[in-house]
Amino acid sequence: MKFNELNLIPEILDAVNSLGYETPTPIQERAIPKALKGQDVLGCAQTGTGKTAAFSIPILQILNESHGNKGGRRPIRSLILTPTRELAAQIGESIRDYSQNLQINYAVIYGGVKQGTQVDKLRRGVDILVATPGRLIDLMDQGYVKLHDVEIFVLDEADRMLDMGFIHDIKRILPKLPTKRQTLFFSATMPPAIVELTKKLLVNPAHISVNPVSSAAQTVRQVVYHVLKPTKKQLLLHLLKDSTMDSVLIFVRTKRGADRLARILAKANIVSAAIHGDKSQNQREKALKGFKSGRNRVLVATDIAARGIDIEDLTYVVNYDIPNEPETYVHRIGRTGRAGASGNSISLCDIDEKPFIKDIEKLIGKKIEVIEGHPFPITQDAINDYREMQDGFTKQNEIQMQKRREARAHRKTSGGAGNGKRKGGNRRR
Repeated sequence: MKFNELNLIPEILDAVNSLGYETPTPIQERAIPKALKGQDVLGCAQTGTGKTAAFSIPILQILNESHGNKGGRRPIRSLILTPTRELAAQIGESIRDYSQNLQINYAVIYGGVKQGTQVDKLRRGVDILVATPGRLIDLMDQGYVKLHDVEIFVLDEADRMLDMGFIHDIKRILPKLPTKRQTLFFSATMPPAIVELTKKLLVNPAHISVNPVSSAAQTVRQVVYHVLKPTKKQLLLHLLKDSTMDSVLIFVRTKRGADRLARILAKANIVSAAIHGDKSQNQREKALKGFKSGRNRVLVATDIAARGIDIEDLTYVVNYDIPNEPETYVHRIGRTGRAGASGNSISLCDIDEKPFIKDIEKLIGKKIEVIEGHPFPITQDAINDYREMQDGFTKQNEIQMQKRREARAHRKTSGGAGNGKRKGGNRRR
């Protein structure tokens, strides 16, 4: 099927053609016709399958044809709710591209930046609002956002919303929406809590499932190096000596881990940047722009910060920390090998992470190639040293905890904290 077979209006079709798109992805081919008919859609599709166009194109066509503005400030007629700032910005860019020939206004709102510019745009009136839950509720509470005219509601990346703890925010937003509306619901996985949410939100939806999460990209070569945790950084630096690894996205588990690894890379004169939830929006945008332009060879990211990142020509994904959820692994490696291009996934697996690799292999239905003979193999002597080091850290932590307990007990018996002493109920300062 071609885009010109989807009954799109000429303005949108011309915009799609100008972007070089000819053939819709499976999710687009199946979701767009259903959505154009006004039907609710339940789409199960992972990142990188083209679902942004699957919901934004029909929204633009429906709003353009209904002309809901009756004078005065434009009401919000479509709300797109998404979990991260990066994903919200990406959706906004797609709407901008697809609506270039239409008189449709949109706004993107998210936290981490001052609200002034966002509020100014809302005051002028928008047809489509792309929002993250926290900033949306904030601006609703201030009276800047009214949702009673919403005709089409999109909940994108619903499973990630659940992971990030946004489910309560969503439950606060839903009662503000009209009961009679069209809902487009997209999620990469369908855990029980998400299934329950779909039952409350959707009415006789079209069920569409493509590229299930268990199907890792066929064009991605997946390998694993077995290495002890203390020597992961040495192995990574060894691998990065390969000049063909010119675009590398490294996933770590924690924010502190991302910053720590970025510092290690900097000391080795490897140009990199880190993104995670504690970085400001400007810092994240600067890091991402530097990586996309090739100025930064390496981008270190946590899973949540990387959600929605779309990078063309990404050649390598490195799992520095193996995720304990196998679906997360599939999402990670899906950042490379897109649109039929080849890609590479490298996993650095500590002995304590081996069960995670087994779970991943069970999900994707194949064994991950093990690379032998690297400079930092796991030997029994190395394991003994590692366990001894772990025991040392454990004992050190126990000593510190005992000292803190003794200090608290001393403060309690002496009637005060620190060097302060109580006199007549008041501590001397």
